[in-house]
Amino acid sequence: MSMESKIKRALVSVSNKTGIENFARALTQMGIEILSTGGTYAAIQKAGVAVKEVSEHTGFPEMMDGRVKTLHPMIHGGILALREEPSHTGAMETHGIEGIDLVVVNLYPFESTVARAEVTRAEAIEQIDIGGPSMVRSAAKNHRHVGIVTDPEDYGRVLDEIQKHEGTLSNELRRELACKAFALTARYDAAISRWMFEQESAEGLADSTFAPSFATAGIKTLDLRYGENPHQQAAFYRTSGIDEPSVASADVLNGKALSYNNLVDLDAAHALAKEFDEPFVAVTKHNNPCGAASAEAIEDALEAAWSGDPLSAFGSVLAFTRPVNLACADFLVSGNRFVEAIIAPSFDEDAFDLLTGKPKWGKSVRLLACGEYHPSARQVRDIELKKLTGGFLLQERDLRVSSAADLKCVTKLAATEDQVESMLFAEKISKHVKSNAIVLAKGKRVLGVGAGQMSRVDAVRMAIHKAGDEIQGAVLASDAFFPFPDGVETAIEAGVEAILEPGGSVRDDEVIAACDERGATMVFTGERHFRH
Repeated sequence: MSMESKIKRALVSVSNKTGIENFARALTQMGIEILSTGGTYAAIQKAGVAVKEVSEHTGFPEMMDGRVKTLHPMIHGGILALREEPSHTGAMETHGIEGIDLVVVNLYPFESTVARAEVTRAEAIEQIDIGGPSMVRSAAKNHRHVGIVTDPEDYGRVLDEIQKHEGTLSNELRRELACKAFALTARYDAAISRWMFEQESAEGLADSTFAPSFATAGIKTLDLRYGENPHQQAAFYRTSGIDEPSVASADVLNGKALSYNNLVDLDAAHALAKEFDEPFVAVTKHNNPCGAASAEAIEDALEAAWSGDPLSAFGSVLAFTRPVNLACADFLVSGNRFVEAIIAPSFDEDAFDLLTGKPKWGKSVRLLACGEYHPSARQVRDIELKKLTGGFLLQERDLRVSSAADLKCVTKLAATEDQVESMLFAEKISKHVKSNAIVLAKGKRVLGVGAGQMSRVDAVRMAIHKAGDEIQGAVLASDAFFPFPDGVETAIEAGVEAILEPGGSVRDDEVIAACDERGATMVFTGERHFRH
């Protein structure tokens, strides 16, 4: 048999039955015999399509509640046989094995099953597909002779090719489908491995927070024009198993194609917004917040956030914790303002019409609706991964939040209630600023941010410069301790009256003394929030 032999027999066994009746009908109309199992067999038969049960084909009944049905030499021999190898074709003749030229399989819904809060371990285990991945891998391995279809989206292409190539598939499509099939089984096994380790960890049976072997996988959802720079290619992949509102799951309602930098900034802005339950707006530029504010009304939060650094806010990315209303849209399109993208729970109809109908904004601004969210929506199991050359790092997300009870006043002058509230607000912002991070605030509004500086005093100077004349009476939050008094001295001399930092420096006494000498207050949190 040659590699171009016509498809005579297809094995169809799918969990996701989208379009399967019409696909099976089209195959039979092309003279292709269909083998099937269980629910797929019943669905195809009910649709009036000729189909043969696998148990009839193998001469062996399904058993053990369907756990054993396709794990049989008549199935895997028919899939794996090399059609040009005499010893293989001889074995087929000797044992009466008929070739299977097309395998149409998708897998039990393991990930959606374990995502249910009430799922039991036994239910989850039963959704670990065995026969499906075995057939997928067998067919993908032997893709020179066998087509493997794992995605209902490919049914149309496969039918077109069979017609175009007079009953077979091109080598190019077989290879493409095989690659997609192995990606599916890799993703499936990665999800199972991760879930099983999480179960062990939750029951206190794991030796570490992290498994000895870690695998992750995603599905490509976007080919990007380029990466951070035009000479770098890039794509966006979505992982599964996490249903937290996110950039990955948001609906893109309007705008030009999302870029690599848009996605990074949107994720950063949204991560900051998830710190807040109240009306809040984050203005993000180059992966750092340049403005942020909370208020009673979302339009007031937007105006206050924008005022933190109006120059940097032009061309920024925004994240809202409330729907974008007409007042917000009117503020954004008025004056010389423009943003690259906005992510929000939703957009009021009149706000959407204004943003998308205004010249300069129109088709350009990217609008993403992610649905309602709160800090409680953040999922601890969605750990952070950072790629290094030759490896990667894993860590838990920094979801710690300080309260007034966590603060330890270390100066002679105690902080007022208003200062405490403002410092706690600023600390949440500092968690999302590149280290070294300094955030200046008044009330619940950011005045200036110092980000990514190699020395903390330089970060202080940058934040002071951004704050301008408004700095008098401001509070300061630092993501880590001050290693020398110079940072707090510079801040207090500029007008800062209260400082929050984790503490822990060998020079804490000198730093505290610098505050006392200048009549400022300082509180320690005991928690560092580096973000590199």
